[in-house]
Amino acid sequence: MKRPSVAAIIPAYNEADTIADVVRPLAASPFVDEVIVVSDGSTDGTEHVARAAGARVERLAKRRGKGEAMRLGASRAQAQVLAFFDADLIGLTPEHVERILMPVIVGGRAMNIGIRDRGVFFTWLSHHLPLISGERAMRRDIFEAIPQEYLHGFMVESSLNFYCRSRRLRYGATDLSGLYIRRKFQKVPFARAMVQYVGMFWQVGIAMLAVRLARLFGRF
Repeated sequence: MKRPSVAAIIPAYNEADTIADVVRPLAASPFVDEVIVVSDGSTDGTEHVARAAGARVERLAKRRGKGEAMRLGASRAQAQVLAFFDADLIGLTPEHVERILMPVIVGGRAMNIGIRDRGVFFTWLSHHLPLISGERAMRRDIFEAIPQEYLHGFMVESSLNFYCRSRRLRYGATDLSGLYIRRKFQKVPFARAMVQYVGMFWQVGIAMLAVRLARLFGRF
């Protein structure tokens, strides 16, 4: 049986330092048919570095946010399976890519989420908290079913999770030992990073409530 086609989509905003190390293992994976980097209004060399590493680059003229970048990438992809990856990953390998993709490719899960390496305890804990990782593969129809108003910021991950749960679609998580991410503290001053983290968890909480209310009123 021929496997479903797969597109790897990477939303990126000023990630010239790490984008090549994300693109290369995706391009090297025998399970990925196209790699698309969506530059979310980047002003550094992200687009040039991504092309040189082997990605097709789509561009938003100004910063619109991760959800909008994901939506543009999905609209330009032709694949049956969409896989999203953060642009600031450290240590991504073709083996990680396979572990994320395979449960969806073989049909065991409608969506599969990668859990980055946080050490033994925090990796275990991640399985018992909302799964908000940016590394996830899914059937195309799942992403396309999410109303546009829920494709903003960190609402995206919560919306995808709840869509699968509310439709009784099987989804789960896979541990990715040796995969890390460049923390906000490494990009911006401490105070600004703290504000961004607080904003992230606030958006996640709001999203979890919003999609449940929308489902209750038949709008999700």
